[in-house]
Amino acid sequence: GLPAFNIVGLPDTEVREARDRVRAALQNAQFEFPARRVTVSLAPADLPKSSGRFDLPIALGVLAATQQIPSTSLAEYEFAGELALNGELRAVRGALAMVLSARRDARAFVLPAESAAEASLVRDARVYAARTLLEVCAHLTGRVPLARVVASAASAGAADGPSCGDDLADVRGQANAKRALEIAAAGGHSLLMAGPPGSGKSMLAQRIRGILPLLDDDEALESAAVLSLAGRFDAARWREPPYRAPHHTASGIALVGGGSDPRPGEISLAHRGVLFLDELPEWNRHVLEVLREPLETGVIHVSRAARQASFPARFQLLAAMNPCPCGWLGHACVPCRCTPDRVARYRARVSGPLLDRIDMTVDVPAVEAGELGLRAPPVAAETGSVSVRARVADARRRQHARQSTLNAQLDVGALARHCAPDGAGEQLIMRALARRMLSARAYHRVLRVARTIADLADAQTIGAAHVAEAIGYRRSLETLFPSEEATTIA
Repeated sequence: GLPAFNIVGLPDTEVREARDRVRAALQNAQFEFPARRVTVSLAPADLPKSSGRFDLPIALGVLAATQQIPSTSLAEYEFAGELALNGELRAVRGALAMVLSARRDARAFVLPAESAAEASLVRDARVYAARTLLEVCAHLTGRVPLARVVASAASAGAADGPSCGDDLADVRGQANAKRALEIAAAGGHSLLMAGPPGSGKSMLAQRIRGILPLLDDDEALESAAVLSLAGRFDAARWREPPYRAPHHTASGIALVGGGSDPRPGEISLAHRGVLFLDELPEWNRHVLEVLREPLETGVIHVSRAARQASFPARFQLLAAMNPCPCGWLGHACVPCRCTPDRVARYRARVSGPLLDRIDMTVDVPAVEAGELGLRAPPVAAETGSVSVRARVADARRRQHARQSTLNAQLDVGALARHCAPDGAGEQLIMRALARRMLSARAYHRVLRVARTIADLADAQTIGAAHVAEAIGYRRSLETLFPSEEATTIA
């Protein structure tokens, strides 16, 4: 037939436009583009293809098919890269995830130099970086071999801790809330902070980044692979737990992922890190309900008519809310002007099943004037981020040595082996169950939190004091804010 250049295999607009980019790049690199019918088949045919990363493989396929480069060495490599019209290579999204797959299949990977820092984080992977199409062709013909990319020094750049400059000591007062935040960070537990406006809830949530220890290499690769797929990976923050804080107007798809070609959402971008939801009752209730399954399973399955995808979602949930619409319910000085009916409707936006899946709830009251003033006494060093992070890291080391995972991720079988309290602690938690203060799920979560409290105290056995503190964090919102209105609602 007449000369043509066709791409088949469900390509999207980006991939279809590769015809013009590849043709111009080959001609500007002084290669001959065949004056014949060219068909590029992207297999499997039923899988949608997107992004410009197919440009370099398509160009090399055309050159190999026309015998302008040898095809004998192509089988040991994988290629990805977007081509400029002059033959230069541009960065691609998802380089780290692709290099992980290439390493598993024992193949080397050739990619643009701009993506080399990200790809070099994969240990034992053979990665070669190129700046132009001509450099790749010279490597395949054996004329000028590409230099192998060595492991980036970014993995050691944060050896002393996260680069977040916010210190927990900046938050004045709130000793109970700081204690709860330390426990949540040590065991990976979910935490809900409730209190009036300006009490420091958002400040506390932002400072969890400074008290979380760095991820190990495997965890960091899991997190970085998901961030790379979304184009959000930053090599300078290698091994730092991700911190995501979407606005309360976000949709359900933005939160859990989806779309016609499913992409990871906020809960997957927060994998191995923290997801902070501020103003929790202001979120659409249907959006919040989609968190229930991922909080239990640590994975999200996105099903669409044309395609299904699964993304990791092992995140730590932090949430903040006001006690009522005006925010002053239970405040010592400012009266609340909300009716009991308005308060009930406000709290009903967060369903009981979702609250039951949150490990800890803590009151964040208004700060006293004496603690907030410029002449307030200095904050003790043991409450700063450096000291707290050291205690959190020690507790996590004990958990990994004992059970190879965080306490928040223990299953029911592991609870019986590692979280059995002593006699007094068992009696205490049984009394709470008898009074119907705890559901079956809450019972397991109390044991996990109690195990974390014991780990922070370097205690081998869970005692009554540990159980009592863990039960205290299971208080309902009505118990947190005792007032005439709250009593009426109850």
